[in-house]
Amino acid sequence: MDKKQENLNKRDELVNKLANNIVDSATDIVKTEHAQKDINIIKEDIVDKLRFETSILLNEVVTKISPSKTIAEITKKTERSFERFGKNFRAQHMLMFVSVIILIITGMPLKFPEYNLSKFIIITLLGGLENSTLIHRIGAVGLIIVGVWHLVYTVFSRFGRRDFILMIPKPQDIKDFFHTLLYFFGKKSSGPKFGRFSFIEKFDYWAVYWGMVIMIGSGLIMWFKELFPKVIFDIGREAHSDEGLLATLAIIVWHFYNVHFNPEVFPMSWVWWHGNLTESEMKHHHALEYAEIIKKESEKIIETEKLKSASEIE
Repeated sequence: MDKKQENLNKRDELVNKLANNIVDSATDIVKTEHAQKDINIIKEDIVDKLRFETSILLNEVVTKISPSKTIAEITKKTERSFERFGKNFRAQHMLMFVSVIILIITGMPLKFPEYNLSKFIIITLLGGLENSTLIHRIGAVGLIIVGVWHLVYTVFSRFGRRDFILMIPKPQDIKDFFHTLLYFFGKKSSGPKFGRFSFIEKFDYWAVYWGMVIMIGSGLIMWFKELFPKVIFDIGREAHSDEGLLATLAIIVWHFYNVHFNPEVFPMSWVWWHGNLTESEMKHHHALEYAEIIKKESEKIIETEKLKSASEIE
C-alpha cells in the first residue's frame, strides 16, 4: 500500500470515528427514540459532509505550503479573492441594468396611464409623450446592443462558452430546488452545495434572455409598425406590454431580493462592480466550484513536485 492510500485510509477512519462521536454525543444529550435506521442515515450525511470538508482542507494545505509560496504568503491572514465575473461581463451587466431601468421608468407609465404617478413621470418629469418615447427608444437600443454583445461574447469568448454551458439546467437543479425547500421548512440541516451557478442564478439568466427575445422582437414590430400587418402589430403590442410587466415584477421581486434585500448581501452584492468573491463567500455560496478550483491547484502543485523529483533523480 502506498503512502497516499495509507493516508486516505487513515482520514476515512478518523472521519468515521468523528461521525460516530457526534451521533453518540447527540443521542446522549437528546435521549432520542428514533430507530437505528434513521440514526444511520444521519450518520451517513455527517460522513459525507466531513469527507467533503477534509478533501477541501487537504487541497487548501497543499496550495498553502507549496514550495513556490513564501513564508509571508503562507502565514498571511487575509482571505483570498476569486474573480467571479471579468470586466467584459460586468460591462454587459452595467449596460443592461441602465437600459432596463430606463425602459421600466418610461414604459410602465404607458401601461398604467390613469395613475397620477404615471402622469407625473411622463408629463412633469420627462416633458411629455414625445420625450418619453425618445428616451424609451434610447433604452431599447442599449438593450439590443447588450443582447448582441452577449451573443458574441458567448460564441467567441472562452469564458462565455464555459458559463453558457454551465448555465444549462440539469436534473441536479431540480434536486437542489427541493433540497432548498426542505431546508427552508427545517427538514434539512443545511442547504445544497452549488457549483458556479445555482438554480436561482440559472432562473435569473434564462428569464432575462428569454425576456429580451420577446421585448426586442415585439419592440421592433411596434417601432417599425408600417412594415407589419395590423394583426402582427396588435400581437406585438400585447406581448410587449405583458412581458414588460412580467420582467419588471421579476426584477423587483426575484432579482432585487437575491442581490439586494437578502440579509446575506444587504444592501447589495458588489460583485457586479468589482467582480470578486472572498474565500468565505466562495465556500458559502459556491462550495462545489471552490472545491474544484482548490483541487485543480493542488493537482498542479503535486504534478510539478513529481516532475521536479524525477528530474533530480535523473
